[in-house]
Formats: sequence, C-alpha cells, structure tokens
Amino acid sequence: MAPCPGGVALFRLPHEPAMSLAASSAPLSAAQAKSEAIGYLSLTHTGKRLSLDVLHSAAGHYIGTADLDGPVSRESVQYFRSYQAADSALSTGRWQQRLHP
Repeated sequence: MAPCPGGVALFRLPHEPAMSLAASSAPLSAAQAKSEAIGYLSLTHTGKRLSLDVLHSAAGHYIGTADLDGPVSRESVQYFRSYQAADSALSTGRWQQRLHP
C-alpha cells in the first residue's frame, strides 16, 4: 500500500487490472486516452483509469475496460467477430473510440 497525494492509499494485487482514480490534472482527450491504452469512457464517466482489453458479450468481441467487479465500459464503436480480430485492432490502433456510453 502506497500513500498518494490527498491522503488516499492505493494498493494493487499482482493479478488486478491497472486502475487508479483520475488525477486532478487536465482531462485527457479521447485520442490521448487511446494512445495511452486506457479507457476514455471509464475515465470520464467513473473516474477510473483502466487499461484497455478485449472483452466479449453476446454481441461479439469489443475493446473495453473491466475491473474486479466485471465490465466497466465498451470503448470501441465496433464489435469484432473474433478475439484475434479485436486484439489486432487494439494492438494496431485500428478501431474507433466511442465518445458517449
């Protein structure tokens, strides 16, 4: 557990997804969030800085974020037919960021 500014303590188990509370600095744009591989919608709507990952729903695979409680946001506009297609889009940046939940 490490102290943070403002007296908040953050701790992370080795198997947990990367997450922190949004910093009080200038908000990230959707393009900045994408380039840093963090969820723009999860950050702007929940204050959680979560890493992007390939997730799956009944509609198909998509790029989104999740925490220990489950999915938090669907970040990609598109759904993908396979995990491999979504993972390739995430790796290459060839996907479109949703701007609204």
